[in-house]
Amino acid sequence: MRIRKGSIWAVAILIMGIGVILFAFRGSDEEGIDLVAVNDITQSLVEQWGRFDSVEWPGRQYGLDYAVLDNRGDFLGATRSGLNETVDEAIRNRDTIVDITQEGTVLGKLILYNHTREIWGQYRDDLLLLLGVSLVFITLFCLIYAEYIDRSIFRPFRKLQAFARHVAEGKLDMPLEMEKGNGFGAFAESFDIMREELAKARESERMANQSKKELVASLSHDIKTPIASIKAVSEVMMMNARDEEDRNQLDVINSKADQINTLITNLFNATLEELQQLTVAVTEESSAVVGDVIKQVDYLNKATIPSIPECIIRVDRLRFLQVVDNVISNSYKYAGTPIVVSASIKGQYLEMGFKDAGQGVSPDELPLLFNKFYRAKNSTGKSGTGLGLYISHYLMSQMSGEMDCRNVEGGFMVTVRLLLA
Repeated sequence: MRIRKGSIWAVAILIMGIGVILFAFRGSDEEGIDLVAVNDITQSLVEQWGRFDSVEWPGRQYGLDYAVLDNRGDFLGATRSGLNETVDEAIRNRDTIVDITQEGTVLGKLILYNHTREIWGQYRDDLLLLLGVSLVFITLFCLIYAEYIDRSIFRPFRKLQAFARHVAEGKLDMPLEMEKGNGFGAFAESFDIMREELAKARESERMANQSKKELVASLSHDIKTPIASIKAVSEVMMMNARDEEDRNQLDVINSKADQINTLITNLFNATLEELQQLTVAVTEESSAVVGDVIKQVDYLNKATIPSIPECIIRVDRLRFLQVVDNVISNSYKYAGTPIVVSASIKGQYLEMGFKDAGQGVSPDELPLLFNKFYRAKNSTGKSGTGLGLYISHYLMSQMSGEMDCRNVEGGFMVTVRLLLA
């Protein structure tokens, strides 16, 4: 609406300018000769012919400038200086030439000066002045109008552009500010409402995800309690069982309970890690703790444990136990062969190698093994969530250690490196 009013004002000013120019030139047409004045001047000249030096030039009241020549063309006088004094000059200036006669005899000539050139010169000067003033006025108007257009259109659009960039970057707490009375007010208000709704939706999504993570963590913790009870009962029954078949069945129950417990532990730890609640408390320990951890988690007793080089390492014993438990459990699950453990000091790390005699994984899958929820092709038909190696790798990085996997001759190896103190 304001832009439309500004355009109307611009057209009105243009029309006014044209009107002023036309008004200035309203009298530009050359006026005709006043014949009565010419006759009066001619008769007066005849009456005072030959006495021009002592008598005032007649017809001054008519406002006409003229010069008088005798019948030979000689200049006799003029109402003012600067007039044409010959017939040739008068013809070039388009002056009016009238014969001065007395009883049929030509006494001389009356040359009425043509002011057209001077008038047009004055008009030209007036026009240039008018154009100059108009140009200054139009320039000021254009500058003011440009500033108005910038404030009314371009500045709001620049704010909208910056607002859109903030929304794209996820900065939904920055409102869209518009000046009061801006023509894009309703449009800008709609954008700001959209921002508020997006902020509410994102907060709702965050709270929903938080609730799901807390629910998973809570259920994981609650499920571990009955599993621990099942294991305890099965272990007691195994101690009291006398029949071999009963022991085998109880061993299966105990093994499945361990499997469920491992899965629940992985799921629980993954949830805690996303909640940033999975803490790692690194302390300086003797390398002897490594052998103790391997013996503790080797539930099939198929791991060959070497002598561990004596050194001081930086480790969280509980988290390292989870890492080694996952490595040995995966080896038994997917390879089902004995495990050869190696230990050596390399650089600033105590390096532990866990090698089985399984088929390993394809080279294309090796870089993906530490991805969340990724399971290799050889895991088909075997239970798992794809979280074990992901969590183990995360725990090793939190202990400033390293972990990698590779295919080796005759099997598959997982290498764990603990930082030396």
